Amino acid sequence: MLADEVVDCHVLVIGSGGAGVRAAIEASQYGDTVLISKTIVGKGGCTTMAEGGFNAVLREQDSCGIHYEDTLKGGAYLNDPELVNILTKEAPLRMGDLVKWGAVFDFTDADEIAQRPFGGQRFPRTCYAGDRTGHEMMMTLVDRLAATDVTTLQEYTVIDLLRDGDTVTGAIALDEKGTIVLMKADSTVLATGGGTKVYDISTNSSSGTGDGYAMGYRAGAELIDMEMVQFHPTGAVFPYDARGRLVTEAVRGEGGVLKNSQGERFMKTYDPARMELSTRDVVARAIATEILKGRGTQNGGVHLDVTHLPREQIESRLPVMLEQFLKFGVDIRTAPMEVAPTAHHIMGGLRITPECRTTLPGLFACGEVSGGVHGANRLGGNALAETQVFGKRAGEAAGKAGKRQKTADERQVDTWQKRLDGFLTGSMNPAQVRKKLQLAMWQGAGIFRNAGALEETLQTIRQLQTVNLKAASARNLAECCIVQNMCLTASLICRSALLRTESRGAHVRTDITATHDAEYSPFGHTFVSNAREGIETREVKA
Repeated sequence: MLADEVVDCHVLVIGSGGAGVRAAIEASQYGDTVLISKTIVGKGGCTTMAEGGFNAVLREQDSCGIHYEDTLKGGAYLNDPELVNILTKEAPLRMGDLVKWGAVFDFTDADEIAQRPFGGQRFPRTCYAGDRTGHEMMMTLVDRLAATDVTTLQEYTVIDLLRDGDTVTGAIALDEKGTIVLMKADSTVLATGGGTKVYDISTNSSSGTGDGYAMGYRAGAELIDMEMVQFHPTGAVFPYDARGRLVTEAVRGEGGVLKNSQGERFMKTYDPARMELSTRDVVARAIATEILKGRGTQNGGVHLDVTHLPREQIESRLPVMLEQFLKFGVDIRTAPMEVAPTAHHIMGGLRITPECRTTLPGLFACGEVSGGVHGANRLGGNALAETQVFGKRAGEAAGKAGKRQKTADERQVDTWQKRLDGFLTGSMNPAQVRKKLQLAMWQGAGIFRNAGALEETLQTIRQLQTVNLKAASARNLAECCIVQNMCLTASLICRSALLRTESRGAHVRTDITATHDAEYSPFGHTFVSNAREGIETREVKA
């Protein structure tokens, strides 16, 4: 069959966060570009929610070499060194783009972009706009996008990549009415963001459902390090419907301290040198351990205290946090916050080259859907920089790629039409499957892992993948597709976690005794695809 609507373009960008919009801006210089988003451009995704900042070397005392070393060490040496080198060298240039396009960052009295300290970094290199940095970036990018010829399709859900053999030739999407739309493109850029909504408690917006990982895997792309899920140390713990809401690292960067229910500043036990500004994996495990040992608060968290800071500093540097907690009935100027770890960021993703090419011809990836930049643990402030550095590179490479035969495989469309028709006669509400998946992942594939729990979780996921999902109407078809993507993404996380028989960065196996430091690990990337899965090994010299 043929789709009801066909869109033809040179470059198709899937996703409208910081990486996607930056890619579309760049690609528009080389031909017709379409940006497709399941949300409203500038309103969905994680970039607009990001509070902390953008890492860039801007001071003579700092250097790209130090930023490079900090990123590798923070990533437990699992990062792709070439990608890290690109990130650290080009981040200052991309910060310059944003400022030139009108982004308003905080400045010092010396008329320099202000920078604050973030965990795991030897120099304060995190540029910020109060604690609304991501929002400021997105507003600037959306304004810049409006000045281009990019066509934007909003509230369209991409459900699969369109292929001609191994070559990606576009995508299959559903419009808001549930009608199939074929998107034909010479080059396709995946910028779909992350997927920690597969966990019960997550900082991600509702769009963080792992669609890009799932679509890339189904198409035959190779993914790396999917076990590396970052749990942000500080998410809100109450009220119930606000669990996991991000409490930015900027709070600790401004001088916030962590205390258990006994009033002890416990980070001195886990990292006495860096304390609250240790890397996120260390701080998250420390908080989780304090709670497990009975030193948590009544609400199941620990205290994050800024009451010793000047009121003016809190009001000017942390206005969103102040406003957020006032709504919860807590004035952080006079009382501590209660926080606990929350699923935040997936460091793994599609394997990419420096030009953001994936292992499939015609497919590029950038932002959180790609892997290799952050290794086993991401430094706060590197993700916003990544969106701009690799968003530009992906858009440029996709734009410069040549024309290709954009053949639509009608069998692929027929298969999807039958699957969609099946949802209309299904039996289980996708919301029920989503909740069961999230609880299973939180319990079995969280901060602390072991083979037995991972296998049990994987078995639960496989059972959920056999459920006949029910769409109440054609408008709900996309929800069924998204829940299936969530199940596939969750299975990739668990499979990869079983492959990595070591504790490293954000991945902690309680059933394996450490025999080496991360820098001297005999293991490289885990990899999963339709064709193969395993873990790379390497020779190391201690």
